[in-house]
Amino acid sequence: MTLLGIAGLFLLGLLLGSFANVLIYRVPEGLSVVSPPSACPACGERIKAQYNVPVIGWLVLRGRCADCGVPISKRYPLVELGTGVAFAATAAWNGLDWMLPVLLALVYFGIVLTAIDLEHRRLPDPLTVAFAVAVATSTIAFSVAEGEWSGAVRAVIGAAALGGLYLLAFIVYPKGMGFGDVKLAPSIGALLGLIGWPALVVGGFAAFLWGAAAGVVAMARTRRGRGVAIPFGPWMFAGAVTGIVVGPTVSGWYLEMVGL
Repeated sequence: MTLLGIAGLFLLGLLLGSFANVLIYRVPEGLSVVSPPSACPACGERIKAQYNVPVIGWLVLRGRCADCGVPISKRYPLVELGTGVAFAATAAWNGLDWMLPVLLALVYFGIVLTAIDLEHRRLPDPLTVAFAVAVATSTIAFSVAEGEWSGAVRAVIGAAALGGLYLLAFIVYPKGMGFGDVKLAPSIGALLGLIGWPALVVGGFAAFLWGAAAGVVAMARTRRGRGVAIPFGPWMFAGAVTGIVVGPTVSGWYLEMVGL
């Protein structure tokens, strides 16, 4: 992809990052994401158009509301900038093809749901459903555009496999797995399956590996040997990214090791 295209995806990410902040704040509270317009959480005054510019508006205001002066969370510019950088990096890594929308959907919902899960320890149904619709739509669009449906078949298998695995984990040990994670698993499984078997296998395993590592760190920080709850959604997305990026390499190493 050209530098101009990457820059365009960066700007798109900034704009969508602004809406991501709306989703992160309003969806867990059960509020409409359409109305009212963006306003200061402290005083309720509507944010003026000249300040409602991703990242720049926060910098101009020096991180404070223009009306009441209350500090504005650093999360807002970080989410906007992070989405822009993630979109640009994804475009640079993958290039411009029909797989790009699939990866951008993973990146976007990964950012939104990770932020919510870290703060509220839950994955809201409206967003997990929206992600599922995005994955299904992208899968169909990719299959039609490429003229082959083997990826769609893998997506169905991936959704069933990862969804079944998480459901089993929830049944066996409900305290260690939230049902929101179970609802999210089929979408991630379908997306990884669409990309390929190595991404699905490595991505599914990596999520539990990242989650276990996070649990060890949490126990060390709290000095508790057990009973430390951690949100698992972020590690599901981290595992998916791991599977996509290094899945083929890891599977190649394994097959070579076993002599296949």
